[in-house]
Amino acid sequence: MNAKAACLEDLRQRILTQKLQPGSYLDEAELAEVYGISRPPLRETFNKLAGEGYLVLHKNRGAQVAAMTHKTLRNFFVSAPMIYAAVSRLAAENAKPEQIIELKDAQFRFRQAIRDGDAAERALTNQRFHAIIGDMADNEFLTPSLRRLLIDHTRIGMAFYNPRNAAMRQERNIAADQHDQLIEVIANGDAEAAARLAIEHWELSRSAIESFVTPPGMDFPLGKAPGDAWAQNAT
Repeated sequence: MNAKAACLEDLRQRILTQKLQPGSYLDEAELAEVYGISRPPLRETFNKLAGEGYLVLHKNRGAQVAAMTHKTLRNFFVSAPMIYAAVSRLAAENAKPEQIIELKDAQFRFRQAIRDGDAAERALTNQRFHAIIGDMADNEFLTPSLRRLLIDHTRIGMAFYNPRNAAMRQERNIAADQHDQLIEVIANGDAEAAARLAIEHWELSRSAIESFVTPPGMDFPLGKAPGDAWAQNAT
């Protein structure tokens, strides 16, 4: 892997694990020195990350890590069940044998991270698992939306997940079991079961995430938006 590719992958991981905080600005000179690349390829990397939803580029102000505002969080909760269900349905219809192998490998690494209590690796391998399902779906309209969704899903998970919390450990074990079920139904080409299981998988973490991010006294629950009915119809 060359320096530019290493920079791209490392910045993705640093944003997903919140080592680079949402809304923070990147120091171009510092990063060029850290990664041993000149500014032109670094700016190309910023452009790619902006296209993927990791960064926002501002004229005369530089690159900013995508913020997590109340609006983006609300839209996240509205969109997540619809996108996860649709992508999983298409994955079951289009998955290739080599992608199933790749998904199983990501699942192995996810379980290993849970056993090790490694919160960052758990978040990254979970993101990888669902990104592979997006690749299986092979839909140029849905895949970019899924990737953007996974950025905030991963960052939110990093913000509150505590591997020493017994309830959270149990939730992660159930999530891992659901991953195994997703692999099975996708491999079997069962689109209806894949969409239904994707909703169940989302609901497992929705309430915990919602309680963490919803401001006190807010009347409109983030996870109970009108789009939920659409998501249920998608199954």
